[in-house]
Amino acid sequence: MNLPPQFQFSQSSLQDFVDCPRRFYYRYVLDLQYPAPQSAPLQDFELHMQQGEQFHRLAQQAIIKIDPAAIEETIDDDRVFGWWQNFRASGLVGLPDKQRCPEITLSVPLAGRRLVAKYDLIALGEDRAVIVDWKTALKPPRRDTLERRLQTIIYPYVLVKAGAHLNDGQPIPPENVSMMYWFTEFPDQPQVFSYSAAKFAEDGAYLERLAADLLARSDETAFPLTDEVYKCKFCTYRSLDQRGVKAGDFRDQADDEPEQAPGVLGVSLDQIAEIEF
Repeated sequence: MNLPPQFQFSQSSLQDFVDCPRRFYYRYVLDLQYPAPQSAPLQDFELHMQQGEQFHRLAQQAIIKIDPAAIEETIDDDRVFGWWQNFRASGLVGLPDKQRCPEITLSVPLAGRRLVAKYDLIALGEDRAVIVDWKTALKPPRRDTLERRLQTIIYPYVLVKAGAHLNDGQPIPPENVSMMYWFTEFPDQPQVFSYSAAKFAEDGAYLERLAADLLARSDETAFPLTDEVYKCKFCTYRSLDQRGVKAGDFRDQADDEPEQAPGVLGVSLDQIAEIEF
């Protein structure tokens, strides 16, 4: 298999491989940009993505201590303004404040390449580190869905492996790490996942196996289509594989945000948190 030399593992690429190996093959091996909308209605989907990007910028600006009044003057969208108000009320409540690192990237070696994690926020205290990820889902995801996501596995693992420089040069014990998903539409329903040394070891072994499996595959036949056909509704390659021609409605997804496939804007809702501002 000929992955580009610059290819790096991430929660997005590994989630693609887990969800549908063929989608990974099209997107990362062939670098195939297929001209189909990811989700419908297209105009609403694009607007929601833009709103999500704007919210992430606002949150970052607040964390770096830009005057909230000045921030509010830049908001001209009612939905984003509602998200901002929710964030101001509870988005940072209870988080450690010794050091807060917004929009930070960490990476570790994995199977001869790099595993990269781009965080919305890492909040550090004397004896705890909280990973915060802002989500703009229109319906509350189920906890078991989030627990299975590669993001929930990768982000704490990478922080423990590579976060010492954020902690005065001291390694961050797994037991001190937790990950919180905070939802702009559901500010009173955050989902928090604790971490442990056992989970850290389990996650490391799993990621090594997953990366080795991926890299051992050769041609397209080794990257089969998913058996979970419902996922194809939110994949730009669905018509290429005769899995339908009409995009699914992103507003109908209750469990998670739209699947990670190249969209019209070249990025999915699940990747908004990874955009560098």
